[in-house]
Amino acid sequence: MTEALYMEDSYLKKWDANVVGVKEGKYILLDKTAFYPKGGGQPWDEGYIVKNGNKFKVVYVGKFSGQISHEVDKPGLKEGDQVSCEIDWDRRYTYMRYHTASHLISNILFRKANAKITGNQIGLDKTRMDFSMKDYSPEKLREFIKEANKIIQQNLPITIDYMSREEVMAKPELARLAMGLPEKIKEYRIVRIGDIDEQVDGGTHIKSLKEIGEIEVTKTVNKGKDNRRIYFILK
Repeated sequence: MTEALYMEDSYLKKWDANVVGVKEGKYILLDKTAFYPKGGGQPWDEGYIVKNGNKFKVVYVGKFSGQISHEVDKPGLKEGDQVSCEIDWDRRYTYMRYHTASHLISNILFRKANAKITGNQIGLDKTRMDFSMKDYSPEKLREFIKEANKIIQQNLPITIDYMSREEVMAKPELARLAMGLPEKIKEYRIVRIGDIDEQVDGGTHIKSLKEIGEIEVTKTVNKGKDNRRIYFILK
């Protein structure tokens, strides 16, 4: 199994690794990686795997049967190679800011409207969140975002912890996704924002709220039958 370095340190930009598998010349398995694989609404990381000065651009990262696979732009890497890796940091950091902002918004939606997230897509220029909410109005959502921006000014820390499945099941508010939690996972990673929020999550996050900047709503959508959508940007 690939060691997922991003789970403990979202700020790791460079590291050394060993190639432990190559498929069709361009799908690379490493013994450890900080490249985030696509999942949970967060896109994959891009960057480079470097062997003896030769750069292989990472164009896609996915997780398949528990293994993190890195698709590179050309053949040349072989099993047993010692390589250095580097993330496209500007891209990753933007996703981290949007991801933590999404957690803050979901916290307010849950507390104020008992709303659960039904889908999301984090982007480089905007992010979309879908959620279930009965008593809906665009004005109410904008008030929620105002509250989020006030909380950001408190600059609360974001920390990582782990809980057993039994502990998580005893606190259902930890799982904000309407789809629930996979039964096969026995230990869950918990992302906390100060003492105001904690959620089950496997993505990358910033260290403190002020790194988000300011959240601005660009569009709200009533999709009918309790299905709502919000688009926002970070300033």
